[in-house]
Amino acid sequence: MIVEYIRYRIDQVDAEEFEAAYGRAAACLAVAPQCVEYELTRCVDEPEWYILRIVWTSADDHLQGFRGGEHFAAFFAEIKLYVRQIEEMRHYKRTAVRGAGGSVPSLYEWAGGAEAFEGLTETFYAKVLADELIGPLFAHMDPGHPKYVAMWLSEVFGGPDRYTRERGGYHHMLIQHLGKAITEPQRRRWVSLLMDAADEVGLPSDPEFRAAFTGYIEWGTRLALANSQPNASPPMQAPVPHWGWGVAPPYVR
Repeated sequence: MIVEYIRYRIDQVDAEEFEAAYGRAAACLAVAPQCVEYELTRCVDEPEWYILRIVWTSADDHLQGFRGGEHFAAFFAEIKLYVRQIEEMRHYKRTAVRGAGGSVPSLYEWAGGAEAFEGLTETFYAKVLADELIGPLFAHMDPGHPKYVAMWLSEVFGGPDRYTRERGGYHHMLIQHLGKAITEPQRRRWVSLLMDAADEVGLPSDPEFRAAFTGYIEWGTRLALANSQPNASPPMQAPVPHWGWGVAPPYVR
């Protein structure tokens, strides 16, 4: 992905119409397959300055795909009056220096930290071992397995990176699933029992947390199912996924 920044200097008397024009033009960005996201911001200290940020799938997709495509004409018709007020227009590549601030608690913190996830996995695996459908998959489970899965979930949801440091990270988790040929009914039972355990141990029940929590569990178990099939060839090295409030790993076509 590539990020385009366009810096405008707009007379304050024209500000309302400028924003309205981009509001209309944004409809073209919203349907353009080359556009990932967009945002128009206005400077508080010097209100005549605006910055438009557009994330494109690539620079070529912007310059050739979007500008040569069906949506550009309508987009440009809305904002062409302001092109002369552009002070800077550049493409930027993202770096590894990014992250969330501390104003919003992580899912790990909201859930109650390590103790909450350890309680969850202890209760969950007791249910698993007693279950006739998925119990056999865990018949020879390491006694420490519930604690290790709690470490994994803690790291995924924003807690300490203990699973990476102590257990081998993504690669170690991946090899636990290779060749297991997990079935869809087994995956669904795993999810169902985990959700029952979450209720039983009192994990936060607010819709925002449960939606994010369930989102990861669905994503992770579907990935595990795919990776467990006999013909699977997943990447052997990757970072542990980091899951936030309504945030999934980047979509790759």
